[in-house]
Order: sequence, then C-alpha cells, then structure tokens
Amino acid sequence: MLEMKRLRLLWELSARGTVAAVADALNYSPSAVSQQLALLEREAGVPLLRKVGRTLELTAAGLTLVSETEELLAGLERAEAALHVSHAEVAGTVRLAVFQTALLAMMPSALKRLRAEHPMLRVEMVQHEPETALYDTWARGFDLVVAEQYPGHAAAHFVGLDREPLASDPIRLALPQEGAGDEAFDHAASLADAAELPWVMEPRGAASRHWAEQACRSAGFEPDVRYETADLQAHVRLIETGNAVALLPGFVHIGAAHRLRLVELPGKPRREVFTAARISSVDHPALAAVREALRREAELLVGG
Repeated sequence: MLEMKRLRLLWELSARGTVAAVADALNYSPSAVSQQLALLEREAGVPLLRKVGRTLELTAAGLTLVSETEELLAGLERAEAALHVSHAEVAGTVRLAVFQTALLAMMPSALKRLRAEHPMLRVEMVQHEPETALYDTWARGFDLVVAEQYPGHAAAHFVGLDREPLASDPIRLALPQEGAGDEAFDHAASLADAAELPWVMEPRGAASRHWAEQACRSAGFEPDVRYETADLQAHVRLIETGNAVALLPGFVHIGAAHRLRLVELPGKPRREVFTAARISSVDHPALAAVREALRREAELLVGG
C-alpha cells in the first residue's frame, strides 16, 4: 500500500519543481524529502524519478502517480467539506492570501465580522502578491486568495480553481493637493499633463506596473519612474508630500483621508478584484463563510 504522505511529496515535487522548494513549502529538510521519495519509489517498485543534470524529473510512471494523487487530494478535500457540512457550527482553519490594498480596505472589518459570527473559525492571513498567490492556492499553500486583475492584463488561470468576482475598483491619477508640491504638479489636470512629472510605481513584473506604463504610453509619453515600491501606502505618502504622481486603485483611499487630488482617466478604467479557491474545497462551510464575509464587506465598500 502506498503511503499518502509520500504521494503528497511526489505531487508537491511535480508542482514546485525542486526538492528544496518542496522542503521549504512543507517545513521539511531537503534530505527528509529525498528520503521519503526514495521510500515511495521502493514501495511503487518502479522508477518514479530520474536525474537530469542537477534536477529531478518524473518518469512516465511518476507522472501517472501524480495524476492519481491529484484526484486523491481533491477527494480528501471534498470528503472534509462534506463532513463539516453536518456540523452545527462553522469551524476549522482557512489559510488566506490577500494583496495589500484589499487587506487594508476589507480585511479588518471582515475578520471582526467572522469572529463575531463564527467564533470557532480560525483565519490565518498572509499578505501576498496576487501573481504568486494564485499559484500557491492551486498548489495547496493557501485555501483562498483575494487577487486582482487590471484592464487588459488577465490574471493567470489554473485548472481546478474556482473564481468569484468581489469588487470593481476605479483607477485614477493621484496628484498632490495644490501647494503640496511645486507648480508643475499644480498645473496637471489630466494624464497627459503628468508627462514631465516624477512617478512612483510598483516594481517591474507587477500587473499594476505593466498597466500603468501602457496607460502612460497610450497618452503619448514614457513615465519618468523615479521611485519603485510595492507598498502602495508609500505611494500615497510620496504623492501627499508633493514628490510624485501615480495611478492608484480606489481601495487605497478607503478608511483614510489622504490629501490627494484624484483625476478620472479616459474610459474610467477599473481593476477587478476576485476570490479564488480550489473547486474541491468550495463547499467547505469555513471557506464559504470567509467568502461570504468578504462579499458583504465588498458590497459595503462599493456602496460607500
């Protein structure tokens, strides 16, 4: 009989690519992962892995076993969900990945709501960039992710993930209030007027950075990006103090009276915010409760 824990390690190796990545994800030592995979190979009686240079690749038998293991893992999640449906009280742990602006705008009230309505439910939250959080949710690192999608920049799709729309967030040009910076800032009243101003953007590779650069180019200029940070609160501070301009989503402004001047963009573009979870776990009452709390909070934010 094949050991389920070892099968999971083989599946993780297929998903993450290296023994080191598997060890890091599951809090094992690399040597322990290698030993368990060797034991699994002996139990299977056929080669499951082969060395190619300094890396390991799955054999045909290994790939077949990974495919079957995926079904077993999904089945276990469905069984756990079915078991908890019969419970009178929502309980368990939900591991949640969320990006910064959604964390600041939605999570404090949503968590407070969940504590009041479901005291036996535990939510573990990690701030995580959407691009990698979607993958990590597919790979069972998280149960649920709050992710974003910018206009014309589709977020990656993973087979087996269920998506639900959460909110539509307006994107606007953020400028310092008049007098906070020099006269060049005060004269800007459109995206084209910001062509000669210093910009702050997220680092390259972020969907927001790609979208912002394309928006500037469509307006006829290459932005002078002098400041880079993934922290949008730092963006706000640089703008408030008259040092930069940026294209910011509306969630950044919720719950705080930032001293900014906001200018609508042509076409009034919006960022889409959504949740994603594995299809095999969507019926779990704990996961459904967290999604419902997020939906209710998003409705209040959009309505407000």
